Amino acid sequence: MRRQTEFGQKVALGVVALVILAACGTRHKTPSREAKVQQKTLAKGRASSSADTLSTLTQLSSFLPDSSLSDSLKGAGGVRLDSLQKKADTLMTRPDSLDSLSSLRLDTLSLTAEEAERRERRRRQRESFDDIIAYKAQDSMVLIGQSLTYLFGPSTVDYKDKGMDANFMRLNLDSNLVYAHYILDSTGKATAYPKFRDGGESYEAKSLNYNFKTSKGFITGAVTQQGEGYITAERTKMVSNNCLYMENGRYSTCDNHEHPHFYFMLTKGKARPQKNVVAGPSYLVIADVPMPIGLPFGFFPFNKSYSSGIIMPKYGEETQRGFYLREGGYYFAFNDYVDLALTGDWYSLGSWGVNSRSNYRKRYRFGGSVNLSYLTTKTGERDVVGDFSESRDFRINWTHTQDSKANPNETFSASVNYSTSSFNHNSLATLYNPSIAAQNTKNSSVNYSRNFPGTPFRISASIEATQTSADSMVTMSLPNIAISMNRIYPFKRKKRVGAERWYEKISISYSGQFRNSISTKENRLFQANIIKDWNNGFSHNIPISASYKLFNYIDLTLSANYNERWYTYKSVKEYNATTDRTEFRRIYGFNRVYDFSTSASLNTTLYGFFQPWKIFGDKVQMIRHRITPRVGISYTPDFGDKMWGYYDRLQYIDNAGVAHSEEYARFGDGHIFGMPGRGKTAAINFGIDNNLEMKVRTKTDSTETTKKISLIDNLSLSSSYNLAADSFQLADINASITLRFSPSLHLSLSGAFDPYMYGHTTDAATGRVSEYRVNKLRIFNGKGFGSLRGTGTSFSYTLSNDTFRKLREFFSGKKDKKPKDKDKPEGEDPNLAGAPADGRDTSLADMAAKGQKNKSLFDTNDSEGEYDEDGYLKVSIPWSLSLSYGVNLQRTTFDPRRDEYNYGLTHSLMFSGSIQPTKNWSFNVNASYDFIAKRIANMTIGISRDLHCWSLTANAIPFGPYRSYSISIGVKSSLLHDVKWDKHGYSSANSW
Repeated sequence: MRRQTEFGQKVALGVVALVILAACGTRHKTPSREAKVQQKTLAKGRASSSADTLSTLTQLSSFLPDSSLSDSLKGAGGVRLDSLQKKADTLMTRPDSLDSLSSLRLDTLSLTAEEAERRERRRRQRESFDDIIAYKAQDSMVLIGQSLTYLFGPSTVDYKDKGMDANFMRLNLDSNLVYAHYILDSTGKATAYPKFRDGGESYEAKSLNYNFKTSKGFITGAVTQQGEGYITAERTKMVSNNCLYMENGRYSTCDNHEHPHFYFMLTKGKARPQKNVVAGPSYLVIADVPMPIGLPFGFFPFNKSYSSGIIMPKYGEETQRGFYLREGGYYFAFNDYVDLALTGDWYSLGSWGVNSRSNYRKRYRFGGSVNLSYLTTKTGERDVVGDFSESRDFRINWTHTQDSKANPNETFSASVNYSTSSFNHNSLATLYNPSIAAQNTKNSSVNYSRNFPGTPFRISASIEATQTSADSMVTMSLPNIAISMNRIYPFKRKKRVGAERWYEKISISYSGQFRNSISTKENRLFQANIIKDWNNGFSHNIPISASYKLFNYIDLTLSANYNERWYTYKSVKEYNATTDRTEFRRIYGFNRVYDFSTSASLNTTLYGFFQPWKIFGDKVQMIRHRITPRVGISYTPDFGDKMWGYYDRLQYIDNAGVAHSEEYARFGDGHIFGMPGRGKTAAINFGIDNNLEMKVRTKTDSTETTKKISLIDNLSLSSSYNLAADSFQLADINASITLRFSPSLHLSLSGAFDPYMYGHTTDAATGRVSEYRVNKLRIFNGKGFGSLRGTGTSFSYTLSNDTFRKLREFFSGKKDKKPKDKDKPEGEDPNLAGAPADGRDTSLADMAAKGQKNKSLFDTNDSEGEYDEDGYLKVSIPWSLSLSYGVNLQRTTFDPRRDEYNYGLTHSLMFSGSIQPTKNWSFNVNASYDFIAKRIANMTIGISRDLHCWSLTANAIPFGPYRSYSISIGVKSSLLHDVKWDKHGYSSANSW
């Protein structure tokens, strides 16, 4: 009944429609016979055009690797042409059928066609794109009708932020589907893999089908880089929300995608680009061998944004502390300027530790980091007497730098490296790092300074600390405050008229410093009394000087210097009958100590030139000798006089009844800035400086130039003669020399020579020999001009592959030509990259392969090395050897037979070297030689092997009290740092 009712309604509607159309039936005319002929001719023309296109495409399909074109051609030539023929026949017969119909039928058909056209227009509007699809091809573009387009050669298709690059693509404009496939080069190797772009993401694949309208696609052999790793999958489905559903996927950090050295096999997985990968059952595969390690699911995060999260701990085993979980905790991303990482260490045998690490940075202002660590170490057995030990250590690391543009008048910086002396040997983070574990001295400093624009004043403050791990001594200065005033000319006229007057050259400056320091054991540092145990004081220095030119060649300098020191205590020496010894007793209060001196000096510069004779050649053009003599006088009062009150005398009788009288200094008991010296000084100071240079002519192929070579950088001698002294008027003769062999190699020697002779006395009871100076000049007694007190020098140099090359260039006078860059041949147009040098034509696939060299994810970075012009592999073994040598010549013992000192040499030698015999192997060694023990000390040896995506490192300290070794094999990527094998060991006594 329902169907009959619906059918009746439809019939009624049809009748109404026919009645309406009947009223307009006379307005429509049937087509004429001429129109029939034109329509038939048009249909034949279209069929002929399609046949011509078919013959052209059939020829192009012969070299295409994909069969889709042939199928399309068949369809275009068969079905599509038949359809056109049928449409043409319909158009020809339609007028005959219209003639046999009534006018009512004609009106009805006309209205139906208009309605169908409107519906088709609305459907196309709904399915149309809201932006332009742009496609282009470098080689050729073949259009088949209005729906299929084939692109050959480097081609691109772009739609909004999506795009595709390939050397072969097929576009179906009706279905909005794009198909892309790789091509084969002349050797049959796959190249020019399709690349899909979606915003900032890109994917490469062997073949790709994608619908730009629905944003869905199907990919085979997909490869994409996410974070530090790569995701590959045999079959991948792409959905509209940019998610990838994979089957038989692999995740690895190895860039050899066809045969990775290791990977996680993902049976099923979902990838959200630059976010994460969630996988189903997964297992590890190494060298194509599945490991018996499976996971029910896997999660790989790829978050590029700044966010908080859990820090996974490191696991392992340590010999004395058992199994451990280290450096696990939580990372707090507070904002764009500050972060914080809180981590902890846990050991199965009772040791534990906590760490805090924070970084802060304000662009164009400042930046730094703070690291705090606390560690409790428990070793040994509690039940065994003397075996158990427990130590508590801490470390503070702080670095702070200020941008130079932040404030030109104010600076603040910090470099703090403070820790307990045993921290480096108890923390696993530093124990197996030879450069840190072997540190004996640690320095810390915090500095602040400020200039006052428009004034000559400047203020600075600092905190300094020096630690010695060997004896756990700490020397700390807290705080150090310095105030300084730049040189000013108080008598200079603001508006000078005429010549400068003599008093306008008088200048004055000021510097003041407050210091508070202590030197003690690290366990007593925080127990020290700020008044009694810390040494503090304030010093002032005011120099006044004026310089004048005499006779245009001689410089006259007059100067006066005033020093003043403020102390909070002075010392009084007393005899303690209980201990039978003298002791200092401090009397606290404000104490002022000052001294002053005056001086005048003359100096000038003399030049001497010598031109070598031509018989020795003309390469040396000139030798210049520069001499700078100086002479001056200085005066300092005798501040040891009683009127100044800086020195006193103690007279006492000891327990044996012997009377003693000794003089002492009231401000010499640890006073930080010292005190004025004793004795009157009215000295004549004299000295001479020498410099010797040579001008050498150098000739090249086209030019001739000259350069200066330093023969003696500086040779100086200086001394003084005290006219106010009653004996030993001549001071030590100071000598120094500096030689420069190359811009990076200098040799400096300096020493002091005593011009007086020596004598000795022998204790009859003990036979002890005591030497003393004799007021007789050595030069007048046939013993030379002076006895060397001591000298020393040190230098360091690095030998490498370039050393011998430079020597060869130096002796031959010719420089080795730099090898040409084979990637950029001479005369090559950068716009024609990949074109052959001889200009011969190549295939499109070869050009595509050259254009995408080292750009495709399917390419690996494995390379055998560089080749020379003859095609041979270049063999290079980089190596370096650094030597640091120091030698000192010092007095050792006194020889009473000659009344002279014996001398002894002390040496120090440190060396480090590295060599890379192959591209992936490298060896390094650091050591020092103990000349007293005549053995190598503090040696560290390191070996590393680059295993492509893995790395092997081994370090060992075979000698010394902290012998250790470590071996590690693991994945390079920080994301998979837990995929590793570690082995450690160390000894604190005589066994590992």
